[in-house]
Amino acid sequence: MNLIALPAFADNYIWMLHDGRQALVVDPGDATPVLETLERLGLHLSGILVTHHHGDHVGGLQALAGSVHGRAARILGPADEPMPVPVEPVHDGDRHEIGPWTLAVIEVPGHTRGHRAFVIRPICENHGMSPVLFCGDTLFSAGCGRLFEGTAAQMHRSLARLSALPDDTQVCCAHEYTLANLRFARAVEPDNLAVVRHETQCKSLRERGLPTLPSTLGLEREINPFLRCEQPGVIERAAVQGAATLDPVSVFAAIRQWKDTYR
Repeated sequence: MNLIALPAFADNYIWMLHDGRQALVVDPGDATPVLETLERLGLHLSGILVTHHHGDHVGGLQALAGSVHGRAARILGPADEPMPVPVEPVHDGDRHEIGPWTLAVIEVPGHTRGHRAFVIRPICENHGMSPVLFCGDTLFSAGCGRLFEGTAAQMHRSLARLSALPDDTQVCCAHEYTLANLRFARAVEPDNLAVVRHETQCKSLRERGLPTLPSTLGLEREINPFLRCEQPGVIERAAVQGAATLDPVSVFAAIRQWKDTYR
């Protein structure tokens, strides 16, 4: 199995998973890099997954749905968000098979009301591939999405659901925000050596023009302050930032508000 991050716009990634014959694409905000890669690799587009309705995630759907490559592709998206083309609506707990993959749907409101995440595994269980999480703008490496439509309580619960996935789950976020997020993570937990080490690695990757993604959930639980709202250092910083109480949701809300204005 091959996992490719296709750069789009200033900092988006359109994710493509393929087996040399069939391809699955996630959040195609721009059809051009998808079509070029399908052509270059000689792939058939079997499925398109959409996590939420924002334009940089759905902008390429019409072109893909009307292309030679995309005509037969299934398009799966949130049941309760507006989409520019008809989609198969997906709900929390749904399971689907597309090509050689099986996918599970997780409802993760917060960034938008109907945001979905997808966990992909090969149908052939002895393939040895780690689970792949396509999390859109809910979870970023060392960060999380802004609360455009949901509440802090919703986002905290959504992140907890994703954090419960296995350590080796590959985390495929939709944006290259890692270095900025790690700077903030250092501000939240200045003594977290895992953050310092990973920032050094990510700087090296970006200097070579390489993506910092995918991450893994095991790593994110070590470096991502939004998954660490029960850690003493994070609680302490949240209190300084005016957390209403020291429960995890209030801690999350305080550091998310801090991140919104952090430079």
